[in-house]
Amino acid sequence: MSGLYDSFLRPINYLRISVTDRCNLRCIYCMPEKGIQPFPRDILLTYEEIYLITQAAAELGINKVRITGGEPLVRTHLKKLIALISQIPGIDDISLTTNGALLSQQAEELKKAGLKRVNVSLDSLRPERYREITRRGRLEDVLQGIAKAKEVGLEPLKINTVVMRGINDDELLDFCRLTIEEGWHVRFIELMPFEGQEDWFISIPEMWQRIRSLGELEPYPLSGNGPAKYYRLPGAKGTIGFIGPVSEHICFRCNRLRLTAEGKLRPCLLSDEEIDLREQVRRGASLEEIKELIRRAVASKPIGHRLRRQPGDIKRSMCQIGG
Repeated sequence: MSGLYDSFLRPINYLRISVTDRCNLRCIYCMPEKGIQPFPRDILLTYEEIYLITQAAAELGINKVRITGGEPLVRTHLKKLIALISQIPGIDDISLTTNGALLSQQAEELKKAGLKRVNVSLDSLRPERYREITRRGRLEDVLQGIAKAKEVGLEPLKINTVVMRGINDDELLDFCRLTIEEGWHVRFIELMPFEGQEDWFISIPEMWQRIRSLGELEPYPLSGNGPAKYYRLPGAKGTIGFIGPVSEHICFRCNRLRLTAEGKLRPCLLSDEEIDLREQVRRGASLEEIKELIRRAVASKPIGHRLRRQPGDIKRSMCQIGG
């Protein structure tokens, strides 16, 4: 059996790379209003260090890379990293998750550097509500970013929407109509109900029942690297995806590792277990030594998360992990 497999025989071919813990927004479910104490810049991995780690991962069988944050577009010269990763043999897909606020200015140069596609986080279609959820964002900036990304060919472009009861769940059908009218690919994501957010949780089955008022959802094979299941409304050019980390057992399809901005390799998003790669890289570790650490991380991947049983298991903010 070639490639990279964990101890439960799940193929691991996807690396999410956080390039910063900083963000230009303060979304209510992701970051405190005053923000967090950011990592000192000198402990963040350099682009050359990220390149080295990604090269080692590619030699083991990783072929998909996603750039995340915080907000990745706030880190300067991101196109340099994209260009470096695009040169690595075996990497055939480089994507980006962003809040979209800076996307219109950078989409073209990122595409030229080798970026294939982009996911945009968007939790409301109403300007005032969008500002309340993000605490500072402008919906107009995001919509301009989406339009520019499509214009330069960063597709399929997917919209990630975290659905929250009493906050934006009344917009479910509005997002769904855009899959019909504008051909959007929308993914509805269950909120991970951390302390103080339990009342906001709304499950995938409940979302599904509300959406059925627009018509029956038909399964649709949309390519992707993640846990989403995709469907399409009758007559729609776009799709509706669901990601249910709480109500659905998605861990059996997990194919990924996560590299944090300061160089920690995390086998599981919803566990604080991690391996420090930065220290080893900066002491001059060889490619083979880095590969061995990656193998260790893969071997330690758990069978599933403990979010239902131990919702406080994660000690770090999502913006510090890369989502």
